[in-house]
Amino acid sequence: MARGKLYQEALKTIEKGKRYTIEEGVDILKAMPRRKFDEGVELSIKLGIDPKDSTQQVRGVFVLPHGTGKKVKVAVIAKGAKLDEAKDAGADFVGGADLVDKISKNWFDFEALVATPDMMREVGKLGKLLGPRGLMPSPKSGTVTFEVATAVKEIKSGRVEFRMDKTANLHLVVGRISFEKENLVNNIRETFSSINSARPSAAKGQFISSATLSLTMSPGIRLDMAGLG
Repeated sequence: MARGKLYQEALKTIEKGKRYTIEEGVDILKAMPRRKFDEGVELSIKLGIDPKDSTQQVRGVFVLPHGTGKKVKVAVIAKGAKLDEAKDAGADFVGGADLVDKISKNWFDFEALVATPDMMREVGKLGKLLGPRGLMPSPKSGTVTFEVATAVKEIKSGRVEFRMDKTANLHLVVGRISFEKENLVNNIRETFSSINSARPSAAKGQFISSATLSLTMSPGIRLDMAGLG
């Protein structure tokens, strides 16, 4: 497939076959020709596990120390005082049965949904709509909770939920190219630390087998795995 001029120029900044440290990788990304928008910095990770083994599933939640650089619209389904807590924490949309009804009519002007446990019977009715979009609240991701203020603030400040796909890969956005180098490096290191913490006990050998750093529309930079996985 033919690549554009900027992609070809970016490709020249990468030495074929070389593995780079995180710091070197970020330096290369910042040296690449800039596009007209603030590209995301993306991390693609290949896990050395069997994705078909139910005892080796990998998922988790963590907060990037410097956020993702993306403004996330958060909706909260709750009742009583929890609605006020959600509003005060910065939730974009709050409601109870009325918000459930609105979503049931295919309204999805939000990227994250938090619900209190006492509203999950109503939210459960939206499973077929929320599930395929990855929006269904769950206790494991911290989006089914009475601590709605904490959940909203974490999501707004850079909370990331990861889940391995069917080919044992993870794809995450770890910041924007406009971030300071040090902040990007810290975000990337926190990402590796959080993924390593989610290593299943049944996993054998090297857990993270390879990792590639890239921009939204750039070639990938292979990272040196020493100390990362």
